[in-house]
Amino acid sequence: RRMFPTFQVKLSGLDPLADYVLLMDFIPLDDKRYRYAFHSSSWLAAGRAEPAAPGRVHFHPDSPAKGAQWMRQIVSFDKLKLTNNLLDDNGHIILNSMHRYQPRFHVVFVDPRRDSERFAHQNFKSFSFPETQFMAVTAYQNHRITQLKIASNPFAKGFRDGDPEP
Repeated sequence: RRMFPTFQVKLSGLDPLADYVLLMDFIPLDDKRYRYAFHSSSWLAAGRAEPAAPGRVHFHPDSPAKGAQWMRQIVSFDKLKLTNNLLDDNGHIILNSMHRYQPRFHVVFVDPRRDSERFAHQNFKSFSFPETQFMAVTAYQNHRITQLKIASNPFAKGFRDGDPEP
């Protein structure tokens, strides 16, 4: 499934003529598995985390592109897909359901120098925003979140209340 809400970022300070690759990955926030307690509307630790799936990254489909292009408008990772299928062979990001994650955003300068690997540690910058931490779930635990997703999803016409189409 596509990640909801979509991760979006506005970039500045890039060299307009240089090429950059943008990508994302996800790291576990702790070593716990969680469950949702409906009576208190809260998440509770429910044991040790399942082993983390092999780390995968999602490259923005427009990568590589010039800094000017990236800075021109908001960059949206709307094609990024998440799964809990450990056998996924589509390149989706594999997450364990009922575990907490922190998305990380990476900007990589495409170094044109022949010996660019010597400078690899200087050619990228990583960002994480605490407000983007989330619990991976296969079903929303809050009906208001479900309604928000339906209202925001252009492909969910059949689920909207009052929609005249069947």
